[in-house]
Amino acid sequence: MVSKKIQNILIKYLNNQASFLEIEEIELWLNNDLNKKFFIEYVKVNYLIDLNLKKFNTSNSQKKLLEFISQQKRVKRIRKIAVFSKYAAAIVFFLGIFYFVKNDIVSEPTIVKSPKESITLKMSDGSVKIIDEKGNFKIKDKDGNELGTQNGNAIVYNDKVKIEKLVYNTLTVPYGKRFALKLSDGTKVNLNAGTSLRYPVKFIEGQNRQVYVENGEAYFNVTKDVKHPFIVSNNNVNVRVLGTQFNISSYPEDVNVSTVLVEGSVSLYNSNDAYKSENATLLKPGYLAGWNKRNKSIKIEKADIEVHTAWINGRIILKHMKFGNIIKKLERHYDVEIKNNNKSLEEELITATFDIETIEQVFEVIKELHPIEYKIKDKTITIN
Repeated sequence: MVSKKIQNILIKYLNNQASFLEIEEIELWLNNDLNKKFFIEYVKVNYLIDLNLKKFNTSNSQKKLLEFISQQKRVKRIRKIAVFSKYAAAIVFFLGIFYFVKNDIVSEPTIVKSPKESITLKMSDGSVKIIDEKGNFKIKDKDGNELGTQNGNAIVYNDKVKIEKLVYNTLTVPYGKRFALKLSDGTKVNLNAGTSLRYPVKFIEGQNRQVYVENGEAYFNVTKDVKHPFIVSNNNVNVRVLGTQFNISSYPEDVNVSTVLVEGSVSLYNSNDAYKSENATLLKPGYLAGWNKRNKSIKIEKADIEVHTAWINGRIILKHMKFGNIIKKLERHYDVEIKNNNKSLEEELITATFDIETIEQVFEVIKELHPIEYKIKDKTITIN
């Protein structure tokens, strides 16, 4: 019997959306021969479905499916939505076959995404590479040296390339997407939607390992190296570590740069100053440090780790959170625009967990919790 958690990770894995932590969990799970047999059969089935979906024009079927969903009774519990979501892909598949039988095959037009809609990698020479999340390529410098490789939704940098000076790449992840990096020292970084990270393609001996979260949110699992401290810079605050796991979040609309420590220890200090332990704020595991962008002050408080790190696995966990505070979270996760004309709703507290739900299903849940009227058109959601 395969657990729901493993099934969800397998779905993400086959769609190149699994995080490093989830990939490691799958690899451990595959050590069992029975699990390996199940995985092979699971891949075969998903390959056949994917092959057929590529052959048939299912856009009309998908539209009919959404119309069908909207006509159903409102969901009574979040769990009902999750159960339905598991079978939605299969329903689309069979509707697609039905459409094929009744109509001639019509090829879907190729959609060319703009850089704003795509994950991009800016090289040191200023050139920009659009990342295909289902593709792979070798990252090379102007001299042809292989710096790293991209495979699916992750880039792994080479620690053996010989570089004598710092050379930077910048990875930018748009709304609606997530991506992962493995830096040259082995440090793993998960990037959330709407994030830009600037980092050296290789760290230099004798120098600090310093990267820059220019905007957004990132989870770091830092490789321990006492001789070379790891420093994450953002908005005039530095987070200094030797080897640990922590989450840092700083979107443009946020008042604070939030650092949540999962394990180990980190020190926060003003980036305009040289690091001194007496001038730094030490953070302990399970706590959050909020660095105010305006007055440059730091506030320490107990943190709910799960709430702050659920995004790594594609989840949104809301615990007594004001709706006004979750609008941007939903916009980033689903790549939509939410226009709220119901100002009283902004103060309503929402408690829910979303995983594989669509934005339509999310709003059905919210509507069940707090009766509202809303309309979805393309990528814009209007609440009245």
